Amino acid sequence: MAKVELKQPIVQEISEQIKDAQSVVLVDYRGLTVDEDTQLRKQLREAGVSYKVYKNTLMNFAFQGTDYESLAPLLKGPSAIAISKDDATAPARILAKFAKTAPALELKAGVVEGDFYDADGIKVVASVPSREELLSKFLGSIQSPITNLARVLNQIAEQGGGEAAAAAAGDAPAEEAAGDAPAEEAAGDAPAEEAPAEA
Repeated sequence: MAKVELKQPIVQEISEQIKDAQSVVLVDYRGLTVDEDTQLRKQLREAGVSYKVYKNTLMNFAFQGTDYESLAPLLKGPSAIAISKDDATAPARILAKFAKTAPALELKAGVVEGDFYDADGIKVVASVPSREELLSKFLGSIQSPITNLARVLNQIAEQGGGEAAAAAAGDAPAEEAAGDAPAEEAAGDAPAEEAPAEA
């Protein structure tokens, strides 16, 4: 009885952590060196991700009746959970990237925005850019047409001014050409008039 009472606060702690989470990713951390574990915790902490090792039985209790119940069958061997309340893809992204340099870290599964993903699914989630990256790309795509439009308008204004100047400068030759036309016609008429005379 005393053991259950001692465990209850920890179950409550896990429940509080996962209650408003955007995502929870379950990993097997066996084989990580102390240095690797320290680096991983630092990267997760900097991204606002909570990372903790709990006993499987306690996580199982906390997961019951929640969106994370689907993770219960994977609670075998040493398990740790990475929880994010803000960025849904952050745990998967950081853990998957870290696993590339520390193969001992095994992604088991996760629940992202209420949907269950197995280990392969979590790797796919990991490829989704962060919210900040998506916003940055979105703002870039908005600004790009505006910048292009401004450039085009500027070119039109420059060309418009150039065309006006060219038109002003080009009036004289146009008039000269118009003035030459009768002379050319007159010059052209003379042989035509001479032709019958010769005949």
